[in-house]
Amino acid sequence: MTRRRQPTARQVRLGAELRKLREAAGLKAREVAALIGTDSAQMTQIESGAAGVSEARVRQFAAHCSCADQELIAALADMATDQARGWWEEYRGQLPAPFLDLAELEHHATHRLDVEFLHVPGLFQTEDYARSIFSYRVPQLPTTDRELRVRHRMRRREVIEGPRPIPYKAVIHEAALRIRVGNRAATRTQLARILELSEADHITVRVIPFDLDGFAGATNAMMYAGGAVPRLDTAVRDAPQGAAFIDSEAQLATFRTLFRMVEAVSLDPARSRDFIHKLSKEL
Repeated sequence: MTRRRQPTARQVRLGAELRKLREAAGLKAREVAALIGTDSAQMTQIESGAAGVSEARVRQFAAHCSCADQELIAALADMATDQARGWWEEYRGQLPAPFLDLAELEHHATHRLDVEFLHVPGLFQTEDYARSIFSYRVPQLPTTDRELRVRHRMRRREVIEGPRPIPYKAVIHEAALRIRVGNRAATRTQLARILELSEADHITVRVIPFDLDGFAGATNAMMYAGGAVPRLDTAVRDAPQGAAFIDSEAQLATFRTLFRMVEAVSLDPARSRDFIHKLSKEL
């Protein structure tokens, strides 16, 4: 089987999950390799995402590792056989790989949670807003490269605006709404977009106001994508070159807890819309 030069985050995740199954069963790579009819070198490549694996071998792997979670096994088998080349492939070789990995993650996500304190969430951003963000993030970036990033970000919005939108919850701090990334007119347009999207049945927007006692969670911005099963959820940390993916079960549990805490102290959706509308009128 051909070795992949640059496996995607989804391919790496599949290999990592298979390794977790093996380690939980207390088996060595060479032992499982022998059981499924391959060798240690090939097993290492499979577990690193550098080599593909068939659905049959995924199921054999799970059986020999005594995994009884049929939903997880089915999800892993689906990951192994998925050959979809989505719209993000148009940007391969033009944008850093994490940009493409994020788009693919969102494409397969069952739901999405965002918490933002300084910027409007990416899925809500207008072109002008995104362009301003990228201009500051990498100031020396050529205009053509910056525009590629903007177009890519606009295409990502289809996960909440396309024909099959996923449930989306966004908690936004007042600071992110007040900071004028662009001029007054651009800021009004950005707030109007958030208000418009907040009316959709699958989108929930909540605001954390400055006037809130006892809030110490302003360092916990996050993007969180739901997987086919909770074990395959992914947390995402934003970074200048794209995104960093987090999939440890302990950290995922912490992110879920943090989201519930932040959600609990935020304004409800109706009050949040009123709050954003008031901010817009103040500009």
